[in-house]
Amino acid sequence: MTPDQEEVEDPTPPDVRVDLVEEDPRPVVAPVAPDAVREVESKLRVHALFRLPDLTEALGVERVAPQSVRDLLAVYHDTDDLALFRWGVTLRRREGGEDAGWHMKLPVEGASEGVRDELRVPLSAGVVGEVPAQLREVVTAFIRGAELTPVVTLRTARRPYLLYDPDGVAFAELVDDTVSVLDGDEVISKFREIEVEALVPDADLSGPVDLLLAAGATPSTTSKAASALGPATRRPPDVPKAATVSPLDPAGDAVRAHLRKHVRAFLEQDVRVRRDLPDAVHQMRVAARKLRSGLKVFSPMVEPGWSEVLREELKWAAGELGVARDTEVLLERLDAHADDLGDREAMLIRSVMDPQLRHRLAGAREHALTAMRSDRHLRLLDMLVDAAVNPRLVELAEQPCVEVLPPLVAKAWRRLARDVKLLDLEGPAESWHEARIAAKRARYAADAVKPVFGQPAADLGGALSLVTEVLGEHQDACVAQDVIREIAALPDVDGETGFALGLLHEYEFEEELHNRLEFRKVWPGVRSVYRATELR
Repeated sequence: MTPDQEEVEDPTPPDVRVDLVEEDPRPVVAPVAPDAVREVESKLRVHALFRLPDLTEALGVERVAPQSVRDLLAVYHDTDDLALFRWGVTLRRREGGEDAGWHMKLPVEGASEGVRDELRVPLSAGVVGEVPAQLREVVTAFIRGAELTPVVTLRTARRPYLLYDPDGVAFAELVDDTVSVLDGDEVISKFREIEVEALVPDADLSGPVDLLLAAGATPSTTSKAASALGPATRRPPDVPKAATVSPLDPAGDAVRAHLRKHVRAFLEQDVRVRRDLPDAVHQMRVAARKLRSGLKVFSPMVEPGWSEVLREELKWAAGELGVARDTEVLLERLDAHADDLGDREAMLIRSVMDPQLRHRLAGAREHALTAMRSDRHLRLLDMLVDAAVNPRLVELAEQPCVEVLPPLVAKAWRRLARDVKLLDLEGPAESWHEARIAAKRARYAADAVKPVFGQPAADLGGALSLVTEVLGEHQDACVAQDVIREIAALPDVDGETGFALGLLHEYEFEEELHNRLEFRKVWPGVRSVYRATELR
C-alpha cells in the first residue's frame, strides 16, 4: 500500500460493492427506543407573592380553565461532576402527574433554549438510582462510563391552567410551580417558577408570556434542578467551545480550536445517532473526517505518534459508520434515477434492488451501533476529549498562525493540483477517486484555518466544495454501476428486469461521464480562487 492510499479519507466500503446478495445469518435487533416528545416552552421566575394577572387579557387567549393541583416528586440523576447538566441535558425520575416516569431532556440542534426533546420511559423501567439502560445509552458520549446517581430531589406543587384560543383549541398550558428542594425529608429552600408550554404545533406563546413579563415575571432558561444545584451546572462541559484565534496568535491555538469544534460535533452526533435521528450518521462521519484531516494538515505541530494513533481510531469509527451512510445514499440515488426511466422500469428495478439494499441498510445500522457500544469506541471518546483539552503540541506550534498555517494549506493544494494533472476524460475511475480524496483534504485544510483567516479561507473552501461535490457524484455513479451489475447477476432476475437494470446502468455511466465534463468546467475557476487568496 502506498502512502497516498493510506491517507484515503473516504474509502468505498467493501460491503456496498461485494457480497451484496449474501444473507446475513445474524438477526437485526432494533434497539428499544424511549418515547420522544418535542417540548416548546417559556420559563419565567416570579417571587413568592406574585399574583397571576387575568390571563384572558393576553393576546390570543379567549378562555382559561384551571386544572386540579398536582404534587410532583422528581429525583434528578447525573455524574459526580454534573456532566449532563453541563452539556445541557437533564435526567429525572418523577412521580405524580399525568406523565410520571423517567424523563431525559436534550437540546435540539439549531433550536432556541425553549425547545427541547424529551425522552420518556415508564417508572417501572428503574427505581431511584437505577437509570434505565435505554436512557443511559443515549448519553454515552457525555458520561463515558461514569455512574449516574441522584444529585437533587425536588417536590413541586403545580397549579396548571389550560389556555384556549378564540377557536376553542387548548393551545398552551400554563403551570404555576412552587418548588421545594429536599435534603431527605427536610426542605432546605424554595422558589417559584411559571412555565408556558405549547400544546399544538406552531402555537404562539408570546401573548401570555408578554402579559406575565409586564406583571413582573422575569425570563429564565435554567431548569428547576439547575437552579437548585447552583453555579456548578453552568460550568462548561468537558469539551469547551472553541476560542477565537487571530493570525498573530500561536498556531497551537488554531489546532486546539479545530479539535474542540469537531470533537464537540462528534460527541453531539454520537447522541443523535443513538437516537436514530435524520442525517446523524452522516454528520458524525463528517466530524470524524474533519478531525482526521485536521490532524493531518496540522501534523508538523503535533506529536506524530499521538496523532497517528488518534487518526487511526477515527478512521475505524468512520468506517464502522460508513456502510450505513453509503448504503442509504445509494438507495436514494438508485430509486430516484430508476424513476427517471419510467414507471414500468422503476417498478421492475425496485422489486429486486430495494429489498437487497434495505436489508443491507438495516444490518449496517445495527453494525454501527454494535461498534458504538464497544470498548474501543468508549476509548476513542476518552481520547477525543483528552485531545480537545490537551493536544500534544511541539515547538513549531508556538509560532504565529500567519507564519505556520498558509504553507500547510499550500501543501494540500499542491497535492490536489498534481492529481488533477493526471486526470484523463477516458481514464480509469481510480485516478478520479484519488483526485477526489486530494480535493477533500484541501477543502478540509481551508476549513481548518477559516476561523483564523476568515474570508480568504472561506472563499477557498467554498470553491473546493464545488470540486468535492462533482467528484463525489462521480464516485457515487461508479459505485452505483458496480452494485447494479451485482444485482443483475442474481439468479431470480428475469430478462425484462435485467433489461431495466441495464438501462439504469447506462444512466449511471452517462452520469459518470457528465461529472468528468462538469469537473473540467469547474476547475479553472477554483484554481483562480486559490491564486487570488493569500493562503499560499
